[in-house]
Amino acid sequence: MTNLLRCLSGILLLSTSLVSAQTTPSGTDPLAPTYNTKSAEQIDQEWQKSVAKYDAKRNTLLKEAERQANDGPFRPDWQSLRHYQQPQWYKDAKFGIFIHWGVYAVPSAESEWYPRNMYQEKEGAYAVHLKRYGTQDKFGYKDFIPKFRAEKFDPAAWAHLFKEAGAQYVVPVAEHHDGFSMYDSDLSDWTAVKMGPKRDVIGDLAKAVRAEGLHFGLSSHRAEHNFFFDGGRKMRSDVNDPKYASLYGPAHAWLQGENGNTLVNDWTYVSPAWTADWLARATELVEKYKPEIVYYDWWIGQPNFRSRVTEFDAFYYNFAVAHGYTGVVNFKDYSMDWKSGVRDFERGQLASIEPDHWQTDTSISKLSWGYIDNDQYQGPQFLLNQLIDIVSKNGNLLLNIGPKPDGTIPEQIQTTLKEMGVWLKVNGESIYATTPWKIYGEGPTQVIGGAFHDQDTKPYTTEDFRFTQKGNTLYAIGMACPANGAETSATIHAFGSDKEAKGLTFSSVELVGSSDKLSWKQDPDGLKVQLPASATCKYAYVLKISVK
Repeated sequence: MTNLLRCLSGILLLSTSLVSAQTTPSGTDPLAPTYNTKSAEQIDQEWQKSVAKYDAKRNTLLKEAERQANDGPFRPDWQSLRHYQQPQWYKDAKFGIFIHWGVYAVPSAESEWYPRNMYQEKEGAYAVHLKRYGTQDKFGYKDFIPKFRAEKFDPAAWAHLFKEAGAQYVVPVAEHHDGFSMYDSDLSDWTAVKMGPKRDVIGDLAKAVRAEGLHFGLSSHRAEHNFFFDGGRKMRSDVNDPKYASLYGPAHAWLQGENGNTLVNDWTYVSPAWTADWLARATELVEKYKPEIVYYDWWIGQPNFRSRVTEFDAFYYNFAVAHGYTGVVNFKDYSMDWKSGVRDFERGQLASIEPDHWQTDTSISKLSWGYIDNDQYQGPQFLLNQLIDIVSKNGNLLLNIGPKPDGTIPEQIQTTLKEMGVWLKVNGESIYATTPWKIYGEGPTQVIGGAFHDQDTKPYTTEDFRFTQKGNTLYAIGMACPANGAETSATIHAFGSDKEAKGLTFSSVELVGSSDKLSWKQDPDGLKVQLPASATCKYAYVLKISVK
């Protein structure tokens, strides 16, 4: 089926929903469980009817996506998308800020999955919800929205903090799995412009970030909204009421296969109407805010999404070219062809250098991506070590923060970001616009490759170094500071004349940020440097080595 026919099929399903949608019979309980009483098709038609008022706008966006996807250097197929080349600014940037902020910050409990888990009887959020707010038929997720006022949100202060932290790009979540749009959407009633804050959060932040000279991106996690509230269908709750289907979505049963989150084995009901709506909303985001980065969460790898993803990628890449820039798409796992965008590893790193530039996204919080009370935060030592290791292996770090529901950023987060910025202001030449060396580094501390392993890395030692390069300059970054107040020697074995640096002649060795002259020598075993007792070190230090 051609792209145009598939678009039309999705549109047809949406429009016919006005006739075919099942309505709640008069006199029945609209909050009663629907898990076993309505078919997936009936449920989906209820959702389609709830958003049918936006059919005309949606169809216009789908036609625009179809047109632009075939008007430019790319076409909506993986063979074409494999020709994608990442922009140099992104490869040079190294460090970005991710922001999870939405209605889910209001309960400030469990995690940003509170909206889902408050309807899951076995989850901690369910018990928290009953204790604080009562049963889900009396107080549903929708009832948090009026409490999400963002009255202290200051986008200029946020952007200034990110600049001070040394970040080069910012990626807020425009819509999380909860279905509440933090932007001015013409396809939904449930937006931050129409409810809650009553302002275009994404638009205001985009202006402030760009005013600071930073690159602006967006993240959409809407794909997962298809199933996110399915627990509400098993109990008496507002999720069952067709009146709220435009917020809660179809809430189809999440049917994971035996291999857990392996999406190729996911059997969840996903209608063509849903993927058409997903494409329209993603198109709207790009046209309104012109993001330089679009970040996908993992569920776009679900088989029913793949053809729509090719359409969006081709549309976005061509749209960016037409507007004078090169777009970046971040994706996880196997949700896209690995050559068609930038691979992202959630809460993880790689064990070695990857030739194609990649990214880690992780949270400053150990427990959540959104704000929660009594959170546990990563400190600057851990995060800077992570950044350095990632950069030495040809990657970027996208570090997430979770602001409070009033729009303030917790003081502990601010302090950590500022500490990182202080280190980067002195030592950033070893990070920004660098490339990996022959090997990423040396030392006893090893990183376990892949997602969800960042907490498995043990503390670094004074024998651990990471390497980067820029032109004829090598940087050896000591991952742990030597003891204070004593002269310390550092030996970098890889830079020995009989080791990986064989054939290289060094003309000078400097300690970045210090005017002290260093004593050093290169022999077959390594580069041996005497660090002066007067030198200061916090978190890590950088040796700058000039190569003849």
